[in-house]
Amino acid sequence: MFRKLLNTTDNRILPLLRVVLGVVFFAHGAQKMLGWFGGYGFSATMGYFTNSGIPAPLAFLAIAAEFFGGIGLMIGFLSRIAALGIVVNMVVALLIVHLPFGLFMNWTGTQKGEGFEFHLLAIALGSAILAMGGGAASLDRALSKRYPV
Repeated sequence: MFRKLLNTTDNRILPLLRVVLGVVFFAHGAQKMLGWFGGYGFSATMGYFTNSGIPAPLAFLAIAAEFFGGIGLMIGFLSRIAALGIVVNMVVALLIVHLPFGLFMNWTGTQKGEGFEFHLLAIALGSAILAMGGGAASLDRALSKRYPV
């Protein structure tokens, strides 16, 4: 089972998708987990999520999916699990928070919230990684070559 999870091809486009998605979500996760990049840190983010009605275990999983999932995608380790966490996170955010504001981001500041175009892109990238694995230049690829299915 573990070998099937790591199995991936030598596809050279997947690392581009994986690393870009990983960098973006690591940065967002670091805001929530560590307070980096202008974020509020773990305690404040947990407080915000739980005060918004999100159960604490799910709030923790959302933060962990972004932070650890971003790291996993950047290095290509357990890429499918990392991508699944991000896809689930983005589907929930789209449906619960961003759907009422429509497709477009709030570039002009005239909406009360942000649309869901970013979330669709993240879901698409994550789904490709979920389906195909980490691709070339990933730890998953190195391990799957060493321990073939």
